[in-house]
Amino acid sequence: MSLPKPMMRGMLAKHMRIHLPLAFAVSFGAALVLKYTVTEPRKKAYAEFYKNYDSVAEFNRMREAGVFESVRPTGK
Repeated sequence: MSLPKPMMRGMLAKHMRIHLPLAFAVSFGAALVLKYTVTEPRKKAYAEFYKNYDSVAEFNRMREAGVFESVRPTGK
């Protein structure tokens, strides 16, 4: 009573025929999920933020708060 010998010849090619396309499909699906659940909403949020953003007013607020060392507030 001996155990049957495992089939070793062609084993890698057999497994790669199954696992390689599966790995590509899973990674492509994960990339699509990431794109449409994370990056697209983030791009929309940035576009909405910068649509109404006034950089000069923000700079003046930070200058008055004393954030910058090189620019004095207007009252001083």
